[in-house]
Amino acid sequence: MTKLSMKEAIFNRRMLICIFTGFSSGLPLFVLYQLVPGWLRDEGVSLAEIGLFSLIGIPYVWKFVWSPALDRFSFPFLGRRRGWMLVTQITLLVSIAAFGFIDPTMNIWSVAYLAAAVAFFSASQDIVIDAYRRELLSDQELGLGNSLNVQAYRVSGLIPGSLAFILADHMPWNTVFIIVAAFMFIGVGVTLCIKEAHIEHNAPKSIKDAVVLPFKDFINREGLKSALFILLFLVLYKLGDSMATALQTPFFIDMGFTKTQIGVVAKSAGLIAMMVGLAVGGIVMLKLSISRALWLFGFVQIISILGFAALAEIGNNVYALAFAMGFEYLGVGLGTAAFVAFMAKQTNPTFAATQFALFSALTALPRTFANASTGLIVEQIGWTGFYFLCVGLAIPGMLMLLKVAPWHDKELEKSA
Repeated sequence: MTKLSMKEAIFNRRMLICIFTGFSSGLPLFVLYQLVPGWLRDEGVSLAEIGLFSLIGIPYVWKFVWSPALDRFSFPFLGRRRGWMLVTQITLLVSIAAFGFIDPTMNIWSVAYLAAAVAFFSASQDIVIDAYRRELLSDQELGLGNSLNVQAYRVSGLIPGSLAFILADHMPWNTVFIIVAAFMFIGVGVTLCIKEAHIEHNAPKSIKDAVVLPFKDFINREGLKSALFILLFLVLYKLGDSMATALQTPFFIDMGFTKTQIGVVAKSAGLIAMMVGLAVGGIVMLKLSISRALWLFGFVQIISILGFAALAEIGNNVYALAFAMGFEYLGVGLGTAAFVAFMAKQTNPTFAATQFALFSALTALPRTFANASTGLIVEQIGWTGFYFLCVGLAIPGMLMLLKVAPWHDKELEKSA
């Protein structure tokens, strides 16, 4: 394949698609992990109960179970990927809006059931969007395309994590949830405008093929031992920062910040850092191999967790809040971009939905199960001790890079 110039690699329609689908993919997740916990805390729900709400992310862990069906079957409209995208986006729009019509202090189980439904529809949308992006991008474009996707994914968090809290100071929560849900129309519009990728003819011929062949293909390519090591790496690489951000909004509230300060100061700082990360990270991912990006961005990711530990000691200080939030968005965003590019590189486009669903499901394991204990941990050791614990938990994943993605990994360098 001809090497793309930097201009050709950055300014093309495929990268624009990565941005808008990333936004649509990220919005529901941040509703669950930023807006809902903040809403529950504002309504007086305990930290322990909020921490247990991380278990509603179980669909993100088990999405590989139903991903073969999305690889094999399609709706009689829009094509194999776009049909599923449209259906999941519409169900998410309705489900997110429905939160505003529940009183969490009176019926916490209704909140839990609805959150589980949003997680299921969101995980299903992720399956299809990840597969579509893998089919859309060449190996040369994986680094930049996934970097743009991740940054847009995190930018979407400014809606439920910033705008929503600013609005909540001026209007009832049911109106806030309706407004946040309306942003899913962005995804709907993109789905209706784009075309199917070029891998359509490679769809599995039976549900058996859709289930068995993706796993067989991955093991045959890597070997059983290496395949298992890669899967363990996917679990551990994001463990520390995933736990560090699990109770981010309740942490800010406990530090005494108002909802408007959380919305304006914290998220605005995050947006600025995001734009810096988008400019720097995207260009770096064009020039740097995926393996080296995992090393460099991984170290920044770990150090960014210490910003929250510092904020826990400093307390209610808007400048410290802005620094901690900006550093976190920069570090974790860069680390995630390299990580997602690595996962994409491990997939075969023919089985993209199932293989990518398996890989990303493993990355959701710490967010779902380890994060469920975060509230209890904080109540035992405090916020500062908790963030130092998160730093320690991030180290094993970095050490595994020595085997999974060495600094001089020739194969991964080819994709950069």
